[in-house]
Amino acid sequence: MEDAAEFFDYQIMKPENSIPTAHDKLLFTPGPLTTSLSVKQAMLHDAGSWHYEFNAVVHQVRKQLLAVAGLSREAGYEAILLQGSGTFGMEAVFATCVPPQGKVAVMANGAYGERMVQMLRLARIDHVVLRTSEDTPNDPTALDCLLMEDPAVTHVAAVHCETTTGILNPITALGQVARRHQRSFIVDAMSTFGAVPVDFAEAGIDFLISSPNKCLEGVPGFSFVIARRAALLACEGYARSLSLDLLGQWKGFEKNAQFRFTPPTHSILALAQALCELEQEGGVAERAGRYRRNQAVLVAGMEALGFEVYLDASVQSFIITSFHCPDDPGFTFEEFYRCLSNRGFIIYPGKISQANLFRIGSIGRIFEADMRALLAAVAETLKEMQLGEAGTGA
Repeated sequence: MEDAAEFFDYQIMKPENSIPTAHDKLLFTPGPLTTSLSVKQAMLHDAGSWHYEFNAVVHQVRKQLLAVAGLSREAGYEAILLQGSGTFGMEAVFATCVPPQGKVAVMANGAYGERMVQMLRLARIDHVVLRTSEDTPNDPTALDCLLMEDPAVTHVAAVHCETTTGILNPITALGQVARRHQRSFIVDAMSTFGAVPVDFAEAGIDFLISSPNKCLEGVPGFSFVIARRAALLACEGYARSLSLDLLGQWKGFEKNAQFRFTPPTHSILALAQALCELEQEGGVAERAGRYRRNQAVLVAGMEALGFEVYLDASVQSFIITSFHCPDDPGFTFEEFYRCLSNRGFIIYPGKISQANLFRIGSIGRIFEADMRALLAAVAETLKEMQLGEAGTGA
């Protein structure tokens, strides 16, 4: 990132020994997440949205995002930034990349697969849904059967980590099925990009959507799409929206290195710093190791306090973990949440109807010591709620 930083009057911060965190409440959520102090400080600068200095940062960020994915422009891939949350990026892919007579097969086992269905319905794009229960990964065999029986399907869409529960879906197996049937493959990697390695070629991914405020440890404000260039160029004339025209956005970058519409300058400066810190940490593998350790400490500690994990360990991601609420009339999530918040810890409510759950994330600028501090706060909260520390499982 030094190349981009040289254009600025300030230097992107690169602490020698540590990355400090500001003293906010710690976020144990699927994002936005706790960020480093230096990522926050990167936003304390104004940037001209059309100025060559800022354009250089955008160019470097796009290049670095490809590098995080193990890709490059020379290998035929592009990183396209788009104003708006990850949902905007997902909708932009559907609005741009599915032909007028196309049809999308959606793999759904949670809220974000269902959100894809809603997007397609509102865009009047033909689609079919392959659902599994919220504790069961997407089924590649069912997809294989569907694609054999329905030649109208042009695209397959799946969520890598469905943070409704924390389940990890088999996107490589799904992508191989899609490629065997010569269908395009779209992946929602909001909560995994930057921590869960993905082999784009092996998985046959054409479009991957993510956002900076998850495992990259940046802040909200935009999303990005990593696209196989040939697949992107094949979308000429398909766009159903002006602002969500992904190909149009890419053409803008190619023409003058600029966004077509006002970019989230401060969020992009924050991601430039966050990408430096990902590299400083040792890249995707090292970040994944930290998150795995966080999750292992969390699960061991919560189980010791009597809580029960919702998912089987074989399908559980290290991104976020769902726990059953205690089967005790004295327990309410609202009070549990408030007590933890008062102690400086923010967790997440459950999001499914079949079980009474709450969720705790393991990602962001948090460490094993933070997980242990959270566990101590949970123990104190149980006592405050007069539930004790044992027998609280569902």
